[in-house]
Amino acid sequence: MESSVPIYLDNAATTRVLPGVFEAMKPYFGERYGNAASRYYEAGRQAAAALEKAREEIAGLINARPDEIYFTAGATESSNWVLQSLLLGAQKKHVIVSAIEHHSVLEPVEALAKLAGVEATLLPVDGLGRVDPAALDKAIRPDTALVSVMHANNEIGTVQPIAELAAVARAKGVPFHTDACQTVGKIPVDVQALGIDLLSLSGHKFHAPKGIGALWLRKGQRLRPLLHGGGQERNRRAGTSNVAGAVGLGAAAVWMRARLAEYAAHEIALVERLWRGLEAAIPKIRRNGDPSGRVPGILNVAVQGAEGEAILGYLDMMGVMASSGSACTSGSLDPSHVLLAVGLPAEVAHGSIRFSLSGETTEAEIDRVIATVPGVVERLRAMSPTWKG
Repeated sequence: MESSVPIYLDNAATTRVLPGVFEAMKPYFGERYGNAASRYYEAGRQAAAALEKAREEIAGLINARPDEIYFTAGATESSNWVLQSLLLGAQKKHVIVSAIEHHSVLEPVEALAKLAGVEATLLPVDGLGRVDPAALDKAIRPDTALVSVMHANNEIGTVQPIAELAAVARAKGVPFHTDACQTVGKIPVDVQALGIDLLSLSGHKFHAPKGIGALWLRKGQRLRPLLHGGGQERNRRAGTSNVAGAVGLGAAAVWMRARLAEYAAHEIALVERLWRGLEAAIPKIRRNGDPSGRVPGILNVAVQGAEGEAILGYLDMMGVMASSGSACTSGSLDPSHVLLAVGLPAEVAHGSIRFSLSGETTEAEIDRVIATVPGVVERLRAMSPTWKG
């Protein structure tokens, strides 16, 4: 059971850069280090060509046009760009988001409320974490400027009915944005079929490097620049282009596009193996989120009688890396806003942990986790003054 090799099950936070992705990037740190905006000589033209090739590769992953892809530092920047452009200084000051959005959406909305008088409606979710399209229809007002609902939740993995939600917004002439960090490169994402207007993604969620992402902007959808100071990204996003990062993002897009079904089947099988093993060995454990309508690699469980942070601490000492939810709020003592929104009591939410797998996770690793977690929970329950079994 014991092994000195650690097990990484926090792929919803970040993934390993694949060897092939790293190899594709390497020339742009060395011999091809030119600035893509410098078209007067060969090194600059090489960089510019690499940037456009990467744009095509990302567009192919989500069924978009290459000229609709704008490189950013990641989904946080992309989502901030959308929110600030459509709400800051706008005549319409109402935005609709789900109650379980990532903080990269919720916190900009809070900031805009203070800075610009923006009013937000938080759509509730059901016990599985799903937004009801009928609730969105009722929430849209004449002054609604934007609807933003994430494609899949980063903590519990529930996939939203985005096509239905976007259709409701489109019928009322309201732009629809989705944070697709947890779905692009993991399940098929077709922006045409979804009927959305804007999409945010981050490369490090699907084996590209950190610090590179993209915003997909439907042709005809207007968006003011967030960053000023240069003509990059067709005058919409100033700053020297991260060519190596974009190349890595494109390479990862090509790799994952060819393996979506294979990786998904692998992750689904291992998640079910993990859940069956934990459920059989740990009394009073529950699975959070939608067990069927979810991204393949996420398993979020709530364990009564044991603190999630304590479980994670013991697992870390035993070579298992997992998390309590969003990496962006790691260390917070507050219960997850996602788990509270799906109806879990605060004390149960405090006992939740998230395992997130990738196509590289193995059966042997899952079996080690199954053999490790029950003993940790039993030890913590034995120390709890309130646990009664």
